[in-house]
Amino acid sequence: MKATATRLRLKTKELLDMISRGEEVIITYRGKACAKLIPYRAEKGRPSKHKLFGIWKDNEMVSNVERYVRDLRKGKYGKG
Repeated sequence: MKATATRLRLKTKELLDMISRGEEVIITYRGKACAKLIPYRAEKGRPSKHKLFGIWKDNEMVSNVERYVRDLRKGKYGKG
């Protein structure tokens, strides 16, 4: 379904009810689609199976995270 930004402002509850029933709502502004409202589905568990999770885990540069971040914040000439 499509709804204008004005309708979103004036009929928010009605649109939220539609979304809770599983519908998707495209919000338009001046005739152009600018947002999509979809039902929220909570993720179960921790996203540890994602291929990027723990990407720095085995990186020796960040074995001491506090020192690594402190060094990053020093800047080019060691100030900071």
